[in-house]
Formats: sequence, structure tokens, C-alpha cells
Amino acid sequence: MSLLVLSGVVIRMGGRTLLNGADLTIDAGRRIGLVGRNGAGKSTLLRAIAGDLALDGGEMRLSSRARIATVRQEAPEGPQSLLDTVLQGDPERLSLLAESETADPHRLGEIHERLIAIGADSAPARAATILAGLGFDEAAQARPVSEYSGGWRMRVALATALFANPDLLLLDEPTNHLDLEATLWLENWLARFPGAALVVSHDRGLLDRAVEAIAHLDKGKISVTPGGFDEFVRIRTERAMQQARAAERVAAERAHIQSFIDRFRYKASKARQAQARIKALERLPQIETVIEDAPTRFAFPEPARLAPPILTLERVTIGYGDTPVLRNISLSVDTEDRIALLGANGNGKSTLAKLLADRLAPMAGEMRRAPRLKVGYFAQHQTEELVLGETPIDHMARALPRATQTQVRSQLARFGLDADRAETPVANLSGGEKARLLLALATRDAPQLLILDEPTNHLDIDARDALVKALADYQGAVLLITHDPHLVELVADRLWLVADGSVRPFDGDLDDYRMLLAERAKPLAKTEGPSRRDNRRERAEVRAALAPLRKQARDAEALLSKLSAERAQIEAKLADPALYLSSNSAAEITAANARLGAIQKAAAAAEEAWLAAEEALEDAAG
Repeated sequence: MSLLVLSGVVIRMGGRTLLNGADLTIDAGRRIGLVGRNGAGKSTLLRAIAGDLALDGGEMRLSSRARIATVRQEAPEGPQSLLDTVLQGDPERLSLLAESETADPHRLGEIHERLIAIGADSAPARAATILAGLGFDEAAQARPVSEYSGGWRMRVALATALFANPDLLLLDEPTNHLDLEATLWLENWLARFPGAALVVSHDRGLLDRAVEAIAHLDKGKISVTPGGFDEFVRIRTERAMQQARAAERVAAERAHIQSFIDRFRYKASKARQAQARIKALERLPQIETVIEDAPTRFAFPEPARLAPPILTLERVTIGYGDTPVLRNISLSVDTEDRIALLGANGNGKSTLAKLLADRLAPMAGEMRRAPRLKVGYFAQHQTEELVLGETPIDHMARALPRATQTQVRSQLARFGLDADRAETPVANLSGGEKARLLLALATRDAPQLLILDEPTNHLDIDARDALVKALADYQGAVLLITHDPHLVELVADRLWLVADGSVRPFDGDLDDYRMLLAERAKPLAKTEGPSRRDNRRERAEVRAALAPLRKQARDAEALLSKLSAERAQIEAKLADPALYLSSNSAAEITAANARLGAIQKAAAAAEEAWLAAEEALEDAAG
């Protein structure tokens, strides 16, 4: 049954036509991810469906009595507790409870029947479960909303929308204010949600695991592809290739027919054939070739090499004032490490990042840095430090006082800030463009350690992919804090868990961490017998036993990637004609070929180690 039907919808904003004859049908219970480039009109479409914006053309039909829920743009506030605030997300329940206090006996019976039907008795428990999943424990749920910061209050707004249990749920970038733990919980919640949902997100993990179809908003139209985001990319790529091949065939046929016409148009003996060819040319289909937007590319400057370790902590304690947040940290960062921090918001991940970025001094212990170590630090709060009336060029020129105008523009161009955007006041830049400026500023000195605290919040999917590729090519170390599981899986080869006032390596991958969170989310029943405890202990022991194999596989895979990149650099050097013109070319060529031989042997050994580890893991799983 169709819950919502959009037919020929037209929406204009600020003189631009965002949707132009767009069609979309959402059936009851169907979860759809809405994707498209920044500025395509995704958020505007959600506002129109929610009734906050009038259509400029077309028609929108919503099933009668269908209930829509969306996250309010304004964060909730006031003296009410978090739990009471979320309970207000079900106005029918509140109205029935209020009416029951004064209703006559006959009406009271009807009210009680309806309260039972909508599960009113279980509502507080359901609200508490949602709040817990989004990071609020029982004590936090009892505190007033006014005690929380804007980001945490937006979580409460999200919880309110989820609690409403609507027929159609509209979510616009729901993970932007979440940490990794809450993002993983939301993925599972959405995957089980019985209602329909339209979700705008740049989170590939969410779009792969929580929706059943992808709606692509492009050039004012909407096309729907079944499956998750990976399937959408596969089908779209296949269609583009087919369309390109069809365009090539038609173009070749046109050229062949046109050649005949040009040769024989004015020869009387061939006039009839020429006229037939002209008509055939007119009948050929007009196939619009696939013209993709310019691909998004990022590029980090290459840092100077330093001897490892580049940074070491020994029994370090950090905090604010006299209050420690993390204690007794003993860790090190080596050249080309790729580390992701796990742990809920508020556990100290950003505090650790500030310490490593030299924005916070240790309260106790020793921190040693390699001489000449440069650290690039990106954090979303730095957006507030940008000067709205100045351009990206102004910011970069101030950060690089000795750089030429060409060097300033070149650094901005590394992150897609072309001439027009480089000269646009910050106040007129989108959130994604501001994030690109912050990345350009963070890497201006070619740092050996790059600390990224939620770098993808305002980046679209293409920009996130560009960031992943740039980090793969980057020759320095990376410390990553993100709510994006896809980014963690593609970038990190080491995981550190920040929890319980400490930081320690996490033996396992993100799937192991998902399992750990799932187990923690199940409270122990008082009647739990020894068998269930034994089973859980056995699973933990199995994970611990397999951790070295997983690490061996990850290390081998990382080494293969590193060797492959080095091989490509050497082969490019050997292919450069300039090499053979240098006075020392013979020695350089000999050394390069020797290194290629060593790389080949090392790659073979790493591949053998990876295969052995994977086979052992498969045997254990079987």
C-alpha cells in the first residue's frame, strides 16, 4: 500500500529549481535512503513532505491518518527530564491520559482500550531504551534537558522522533550528533523499524545496513534503486557504462550515415539512397551521454620522514583544572600508524586528541615527541574560529605568511576549493566547504601526524570517499575520531578503546566491537544461570583466541598496501625519462630495480601470511 506519493513535484529556493518534475512513491513499511550531492535539495524535500514548505508544482498525496515524525531543527530545552521530554513525542498517549482523568465511565473504557492498543503502559520503558541506545544512562535520563549542550539535546530530539513510532519517519543526517556507539545502535534500530522511513544520510554503513532502497536526487529528478548503497553504486555504474556504449554505437552509426550523405547527396544516381539515409539519420535516437560531475579529490602534502616512534606517552594523566579525565596512559604512535579511537562521547576521546595535538598539557607522566614533529589537528568546533567576513584565501594567507599567492591557492585546491570558492566569504560557504577549508588549514605544514576529530560531519559521500583515498596515499600517521563505521573500516589498522578513565589497545576489529556493544546492551537477568554466563565467557575466550590471527591478517594487509604504493612510486620513477638524463642514472636505476625485487619478495611473504591467517580464521568459524 502506498503511504506517500509524489508526482511531478517542483520546488524552487532562492531562484534555483531544486526539484523539477520529481516522482517518488514510499510504500508502508519501506525504508529508503535519500542521497545526492550537497545542495541538490534533499533536506528541502524532507521539509516539504513534513508540511513545512509548500510545493511550487506537482502533487503530494499522503495516506489518510498517516502519522509523520521528524527531528525538530530546534534542540529541546527546559526543566523537564530527558525521559519526560521524549514521552511527549506521543501526543495521542498524552491526550488520552489527560482525558482519562475527567472522562465518564463509558468513555473511560474506550480510552483504556486505546491505551492498551498503542502500548501506553510500556511507553516509559520504550523511551528509556531509545535514550540508552543514544548514550543516556538511567541517571542521565532523569536530569533536566537544560543541563545538556546543544549536541546532546539534538540526541534527545532524535530520541523523541524515534519514540513517536510514526507511519513515516523523516531523518536528515541523523548520525551527525552521534558517536560511533550510538550510530551502530541507530543502524540496528532502523533495520528493525516496522514503519516507513526516508533517511538523508552520507553514512554508507547506515545506507547499506538500515534501508531497503536508495532514492537518488540528481538534476531535479529522483530515481530509485533497490538494495543498499553498495548495490546502488554497482547498478548506477553498470547503467552508466551501458549508456556510454549505446551513445558510442549511435555516434558511430551517425558518422557512417553522414559520410554516405556527404558523398552522394548531389549525385543524381544516388539521390534516392541519400534521401533514405537522411530519414534514417533523423530516426536515430538521441542518447544523452553520461556526463558525471567533476570527481572530488583531496590530496595531503607529503611530510618529511621521521624516525619512529614519533610520539610516546608514559603513565600520562590528563584532564582539566584539577579534574583528571584519563589516567595512566602508556602508548606510542609510529610513522604511518592508522589509529581509530573507540568509546562513547564524554569518555575522553577529544581530550586525548587535544593532548596529542599539544593543545593540552599532561597533568602527570611524560610525553615525548620526535624532534621536528608537526601535528595537523582538525576538529569540528574550529568552524566557530573562522572569520565569516573573510575568504579561504585570507585564512590560508594568514596561516602561511611566507607563502606566495600561488602556494596559498594550491593548498586550497588540494581540497577542492577552486578559484571561485577560494574567494567566497566563509559566511557563504556550505558546511562541507568549511570542512574542506579546515582540512586545508590543518595540513598546511605537511604534518607527520594528522589528528581528525569528526572530519566527515558535513562532507557528502563523494567527499568522504575522496578523504579515504587521500588518507590511503598520506605518508604520515593518522589518529581518527569518527562516528562513521565505513571510515574506520577503510582507514584504521589499529583501534584504541577510550573507556573507564583509561586508553588501551582493542584486540579485534569493528565487528568484534559491535558484538561487545550488543552484549553490554543486554542487562543480566537476576535469574541468569551459570550456562548463560559460561556461554558468554566462552564467546569472549574465542574472540581473545582469534585476536592474534585477526591482527596478523590486518598487519599483512596493511603491509601489502604499503608495498604496493612503494612499488607504484618506483615504477613511476623508472618510467620518467628525466631519470635517464641524470649523471647518476645508472646507480639510481640499479638501486630502484633492487628495491623492486625486495618488494616483490616481501609482498609474496605478506600475502602468504595473510592467506594463512584468513584460512585459520575460516577454519575457526567453521
